[in-house]
Amino acid sequence: MAEAKWYVVHTYSGYENKVKANIEKTIENNKNLAELILEVRVPLEEVVEIKNGAKKVVQRKMFPGYVLLNMVMNDDTWYVVRNTRGVTGFVGPGSKPVPLTEAEMKPLGIKSGDSVSIDFVEGDSVSVVAGVWKDTIGIVQKLDHGKQAATINVELFGRETPVEISFAELRKL
Repeated sequence: MAEAKWYVVHTYSGYENKVKANIEKTIENNKNLAELILEVRVPLEEVVEIKNGAKKVVQRKMFPGYVLLNMVMNDDTWYVVRNTRGVTGFVGPGSKPVPLTEAEMKPLGIKSGDSVSIDFVEGDSVSVVAGVWKDTIGIVQKLDHGKQAATINVELFGRETPVEISFAELRKL
């Protein structure tokens, strides 16, 4: 199978989150695409705004009108993405999408090829060692190697609640 690379899709301005949701819904409905389109991302940055004399940290889109996709490019994935409502096309000459280079991905905080080795599988008990859920124990429900994250069930207000946590923040019990 071909290697997944990062591509940039141009969208109507203001439709970035809608395009992301539409592509994710298409992936959810077509399980074959889940192995080909690994991640859809709208890059955000935190900016300090001053309104009425008060400082406020807000998240703003780094590239309005663009969505990033980590995917294996083939005729099917090209067709699905290109025909998603709100997408005007891939970034590249003509109709040929050009993947991002390592240098272009670095400022976006995207690492390529860096896979974290983990010693737990679905069904294992894990402990959270960092972040908001530190010292919480949960059971791994799903592993997402593309996002380098696991979905674990934790007890919250007496109920089992699924939470997505980075591999780096988990340790096997």
